[in-house]
Amino acid sequence: MSTATTTKDIDQLELVAPKAEDLAALLVSKERPPRPSALSASVTFGWRAMLKIKHVPEQLFDVTAFPIMMVLMYTYLFGGALAGSVDAYIQFLLPGILTMSVVMITMYTGVAVNTDIAKGVFDRFRTLPIWRPAPMVGYLLGDVIRYVIASIVMLAVGMIIGYRPDGGAVGVVLGVLLLMVFSFSFSWIWTMFGLLLRTEKSVMGVSMMVIFPLTFLSNVFVDPKTMPGWLQAFVNNSPVTHVATAVRELMAGEWPAADIAWSLGWSALLVVVFGSVTMRLYNRK
Repeated sequence: MSTATTTKDIDQLELVAPKAEDLAALLVSKERPPRPSALSASVTFGWRAMLKIKHVPEQLFDVTAFPIMMVLMYTYLFGGALAGSVDAYIQFLLPGILTMSVVMITMYTGVAVNTDIAKGVFDRFRTLPIWRPAPMVGYLLGDVIRYVIASIVMLAVGMIIGYRPDGGAVGVVLGVLLLMVFSFSFSWIWTMFGLLLRTEKSVMGVSMMVIFPLTFLSNVFVDPKTMPGWLQAFVNNSPVTHVATAVRELMAGEWPAADIAWSLGWSALLVVVFGSVTMRLYNRK
């Protein structure tokens, strides 16, 4: 290729290619895209949480193998001793163990938040022109899908070993919906710990210290009437007890208005208190 030809080609490219100042003027003259709504931003971050599962499917272990293990282990371990048979006990146990398992799974939200902070991802999120709580809400929306998967798995296993909800499909759906609302609200506790604590191991440790007493000291396994009076006072007023009772009665075809109201009240309180603390920590982190 001759020097003359090369020079001619370069001159032609300079005529066709826009200059930097022309590009800047073009960008400034155009209107900026509209700012995404709060719902759109939250759903986008929720989809991001689902994409993590796509790339690391082992994350579904806690919503598949763990729930199956919980149902089978507690049903066959306590069924004969507490109710005389597995068939009789599963009718009482399944809604309670479903509530317990989903509530326990919520702690992984805090672990995911803490991991993203350690990687520096949240520094990028804070620079985006979006609704400030969107990343947090997105985490929780993505986890709701995981809770639904865990519920379906546990109900399927329960049906196989003898569970028969008298409330039919409607009662089951209403019970699961109430549990999803409470779990979404309860997860705000772990977003707070995810922001507050420095490592994911510390998040896991603190989460277990909170979840185990709250879930085991409830009516998930037995009727509180068999417990000492001082323990009944705690168990009967526990949010997990109210949710488990409401889910159990809804699936049985009843309408436990008081327990539903308590469950929704606890949900609202958790969002107001821990949601506010979470956002304060997020803005100052």
